[in-house]
This record gives sequence, structure tokens and C-alpha cells, in this order.
Amino acid sequence: MTILNSRTAQFGNFLRDHAHWLRKLQWVVVFFYLFLLIIPTFVSLPDESARVFNHLVIFAQFAFWGIWWPFVLISMLLMGRVWCGWFCPEGMLTEWASERGRNHTIPRWIRWQGWPFVAFACTTVYGQLLSVYQYPLAAMLVLGGSTLAAVGVGYWYGRSKRVWCRYLCPVNGVFNLLAKLAPWHYKVDVEAWKAPQAKVMPINCAPLVPMRNMQGATECHMCGRCSDYRGAIALNVRSPEDEITHVAKGSGWETVLILFGLMGLAVGAFQWTASPWLVDAKQMMAEWLVNRDIFWPLQDNAPWWILTHYPEVNDSFSWLDGGLIVAYIGCSMLFLGGSLYLCLKLADWILPKRDALSVHKLAQSFIPAAACGVFLGLSALTVNLLKHEGVAMAWAPTARAVLLSLALLWSLRLFWRLAGQRTMQWWPRLGALALAGLGLTLYGWAWVLLFFVWA
Repeated sequence: MTILNSRTAQFGNFLRDHAHWLRKLQWVVVFFYLFLLIIPTFVSLPDESARVFNHLVIFAQFAFWGIWWPFVLISMLLMGRVWCGWFCPEGMLTEWASERGRNHTIPRWIRWQGWPFVAFACTTVYGQLLSVYQYPLAAMLVLGGSTLAAVGVGYWYGRSKRVWCRYLCPVNGVFNLLAKLAPWHYKVDVEAWKAPQAKVMPINCAPLVPMRNMQGATECHMCGRCSDYRGAIALNVRSPEDEITHVAKGSGWETVLILFGLMGLAVGAFQWTASPWLVDAKQMMAEWLVNRDIFWPLQDNAPWWILTHYPEVNDSFSWLDGGLIVAYIGCSMLFLGGSLYLCLKLADWILPKRDALSVHKLAQSFIPAAACGVFLGLSALTVNLLKHEGVAMAWAPTARAVLLSLALLWSLRLFWRLAGQRTMQWWPRLGALALAGLGLTLYGWAWVLLFFVWA
């Protein structure tokens, strides 16, 4: 381990010494990002014969939603927030704007801890209403709007900092959670910090991480700028379970994001397109409206920036469709999130040494299951696009079942370890584990419905 840590520390120094090349790489990513975001909006929508390599809209769709998003999530688990520090176009642009901006003080409302959940929820629901995975105009509005907001925030606030990334980015909270499982982090030697052996040079930590007190990988963008700072910071190897079991304390808003966001709302967002329950509800509501001569909710005349509206390809949402989609996602969020929280609350009650944060600490154990679910939902588009290209995907159902099972078991293992920090008695730990398992079983069943029952 000592040799490995030495090698990783050297790599951290390499990143520090070649920061200018990282910035050039980010500008290349910015160029391709803007190209794939803007140019497809001027291309006609594809027909059934269109393929990834002969139609720019399909290529951009595959790049954004088939490769980028699902595998960015995987990168968080494997390498921490490398995407944010090395590649992210919004991070690059907001820091660039901040370097040239007005440098106003960050106001208190931006620092509100609820933004990660609110931004994630609003972006997810709005994207579903616009069919963001299918249409370039919707992608440009959702992704491009986020990028413009990042540039604006960077220009107005920050003093060369990534204020947008730290507080307002719609996926910042998700990345924070997933990075807790990364096997790498920049470790701070407290004693070396107090008595630095190296020359102290000023550095700019763009994501506003308090370096002296940095203990995990949650907020660090892994850019390497702080490597060997004061002779006290070095890239190190760690157990993927170390941060959750020994560092993370949890918080109310993190628990809301895990249970109600990633494990509740996200399930509804991925599930509604295949749900027979939504079809039945729509038929029942339509009949009720027609019997009372109320026809406006059945019209599909909303503009594309409010609801999906592409009559040229026979794809338009009525006002009733939009309302039911929001209701379905909302009910999924409340039912699954509420059920999971109830199970955790009861498990917390069984265990000794309860305090104000103990249930939130237990909720951290559900991060692997939550991460796997979101990856499976996003990669479903990858699988469908590859099928359309003629690639054999018969292995996909088995792979999904294996990944979901392993993630659920990992969450149970983490829960068992966290419960063991509060008591070594078997019965309270087993009782609490059974309650956690009940909640995770319900969550797993939601994915079984999508991939194996309704498929």
C-alpha cells in the first residue's frame, strides 16, 4: 500500500505540474459539447432508418445520453470527481467567467443546502416533460440553460472560483454522494500542515474546498492543484467504504436527495414511460373529462418548451399527459422515498446511541443502491440505441440483475457496518438490518417491474 500511495502521490503532482494541459483538454471538451448541443437543432429530426453514424441527431443523442451521463456516474465511483476537474464544460466555463467577472460576494441564498435536491428534482422533471433524451431542442434548453446559468453565476460571483459547481449545479449533490465511494482521495496530513516542510505557494482551489480540513472526496474535483501543498496533501488510495463508515456524518438534505431524489423521483422518471398504471390512469381521467365535456386537458397544443410537441413525428403531449407525468413522478418520490425513510427511522429507533444525525448516517449506506439504479435507468437508453444499431444485447437483462443485486448487497453490508458502530449486540443489528433490507427490497422491486415485468 505504501508503494501504491507513493505512485498515486506522484500522479497527483503530475496533474499539478501539467494544469495548463488539463485546461486545454477542457477547452476541447467545451468545443465538442457546444457543437453537439447546438448544431443538431438545425438538423431535421431522424426517421426510422437513421443510425448513430449517419445522422447527427442520433449521434448527439447517443453521445449525451448513451455514453456521457451513465459513464460519468461510473467515473465518480471509480475515480471521484475527475469529470468535474478534468472535463466538465460547465466547470471550465464558470471558472473562466469568474476569472474575468465582477467578483461579488457569494450571497447566503446561494449557499442554501437544499439546492442540490431542488435543482436535481426540477431539472429531472422538466427534462421528462420535454423528452430531453429524444430531441435536440429540449437538450439545448435544459443543458444549454444550465450552461448559461453557470457562466452567469461565474461572471457575477466568485473571484476565480466555481461557485456554480459548489452550490447550484443540478448534479453536484449526486456527484458528492457518489464520490464518497471512490477509492482515491487527496489526504491531508494535519501535522505536516502545521509545520510545512515545503515552500508555501498560493493556490486556487476552484471548488471552494476547505483544504486544511478536507477528509473525503465529496467536494474535491481531483484537479491536483493542491498536491503536495505545504508538504501536507497527497493523492492516496483508500477503501471505497472508508468515507461512509468513518468520515461522512450525513445531513437532512443529503438524506432527502438519496431517498426521495435518487431512489424515489428517479425511479418514477425512468418508469413512467413503461408503466401500465399510467396508461390506466390516463384512460380513466380522459373518460371522466369527456363525460363532463371538458376537452382542453386533452389538447396537445402546448409549445415544445413546456411539453413535448413534435407533430411532424407524431409525438406531442397533451396537458393531461403532462399532469399525469408530474403526478406519477411525484407519487413515486413520496411513496418510495417515504417508505425508505420509514424503514431507516425504525431501524434507527432499534439501535442504541441515537442522536440528531444518526438516521442520516444510516441513510449513507443506501448510496450504492441509489447509484446503481440511476446508472441502470440512464444506460437503458444506451441499450436501446445499441439494439437499434443491430448490436446483440441479449446479455443486458442478466447484467442488470447482477448489478442491481450486488449494489443492494453492498448497501446492506454498509448498513451492517454502520449499525456495528452503534452496538455489537446481534439482535438490534439484525432487526435494523431486516428493516433496511425491507426498504431496499421495495426499491429493487421497482426496477424489477421496469426491466423484467413491464419490458
